[in-house]
Amino acid sequence: MVTIKPLERRNPQDVNAENKYYAKAISQGVIDFERLAYLVSNQCTVRESDCYAVLRALEHNIMDELKQGKIVQLGGLGNLQVGVTSKGEINAEEVSANTVKKAHLNFRPGAKLRDMLTVVKFKTISE
Repeated sequence: MVTIKPLERRNPQDVNAENKYYAKAISQGVIDFERLAYLVSNQCTVRESDCYAVLRALEHNIMDELKQGKIVQLGGLGNLQVGVTSKGEINAEEVSANTVKKAHLNFRPGAKLRDMLTVVKFKTISE
């Protein structure tokens, strides 16, 4: 179950408009590689240490492939790809590595992950 709480926000397009409350998802903690390795090892015949090693290798290889400009497909989870934000230039010839302001990751969830969002249950907490 995902916990939400009300969060007051103003309208950036109309600073004179009355503030409204919006739902904000609240994290219920963090799960690290060690815990993931433990959980996976309990669902199959592979040892926890082997699962951990595979997850670390996966992490390393994902970063290497992204650095090479590739899209990393993670099966039903989705795809990862590097994206950039840059300065606008008048002519195409002026666009270069120097116009890139920063890089970021784009994640496009797979169908199963997107479908999971349609069945998520929510509970509200007050501040």
